[in-house]
Amino acid sequence: MRKLVIHLAVVLLATAGAGCAPASSESNAGRGEPETLELRYQGSVGTVTFPELAQDLGYLGDIKLNWIGNTISGPQDIQAVATGDADFGGAFNGAIVKLVAAKAPIKAVVGYYGSDKNTFQGYYTLDSSPIESARDLIGKKIGMNTLGAHAEAVLKEYLRRGGLTPEEIKQVQPVVVPPVNVEQSLRQRQIDVAVLGGVLRDKAVERGGLRLLFSDFALFGPFTAGSIVLTDRFIARNPTTARKFVEGVAKAVEWTQTHDREEVVARFKKIVQNRGRNEDPSLVGYWRSSGVAGRGGAIAEAEFATWVRWLEAEGEIEPGRVRPGEVFTNALNPLAGGAR
Repeated sequence: MRKLVIHLAVVLLATAGAGCAPASSESNAGRGEPETLELRYQGSVGTVTFPELAQDLGYLGDIKLNWIGNTISGPQDIQAVATGDADFGGAFNGAIVKLVAAKAPIKAVVGYYGSDKNTFQGYYTLDSSPIESARDLIGKKIGMNTLGAHAEAVLKEYLRRGGLTPEEIKQVQPVVVPPVNVEQSLRQRQIDVAVLGGVLRDKAVERGGLRLLFSDFALFGPFTAGSIVLTDRFIARNPTTARKFVEGVAKAVEWTQTHDREEVVARFKKIVQNRGRNEDPSLVGYWRSSGVAGRGGAIAEAEFATWVRWLEAEGEIEPGRVRPGEVFTNALNPLAGGAR
């Protein structure tokens, strides 16, 4: 996996202020009330995040979300948290491990996306493409939303399992293509394989002419792939806010896990229509499942240990530099029983 572009000096200089939001009053913590009532975050066009769903369902109580823009990159989202530009963000668990290895003081607190039989990241070629196996990808371009995260890690694992040597793997070319453009890039033969997930995958498959080469679900089975993070400082200075936020998000995850798809989609459409961002509410109609493996986003250690081992083997992090149990905590999530 290519190196994440982590501006470590910026991150380390900024951590003194990371996660600091205005406190509602100095006495709130003593009354068990949130220390701060506003959390800044980045959203995603045409989709509803679990914190947004939690707010709409009333699970965040008096805590309000302050949308500061959209992101298409998990690594960028959690870097914004580390530098204090946002109060929470989410990314692929491997990207979180890499940022922790770079000494960013962040903690994964609740899972928010993953893969199952209904929701997965697929690697698609054109029906007419001669590509049939991992070896056929040598010299080919694979379009994905960002480098150094979920899509590239899964690709490298597919290539490794396909018998390619490290030198051969280097000849496969992951390239960054905005998610909304990746299907078009594939159909125009600017890339050879497109990584597609969620609504973009379903709409592309509906239009026909594509063939699934492999998927993350086929490689790993059902698993939670990404988590929401807070900074250690934010948790320490805002313990009640942090706990109420994570509890609300966990309950929102569980809500999607226990309600009919039609009810979830209807709720998502209402949220998109009401938030006034000039989006197409029909996109959420393609939602199929949360993909989150653990109840309420509870994090399993294996969901980080897998990527720690992989990154060590790839030479991306030093062996022993990151211990999986230090990267995440379930202590703020009541649906996980509070166990780490």
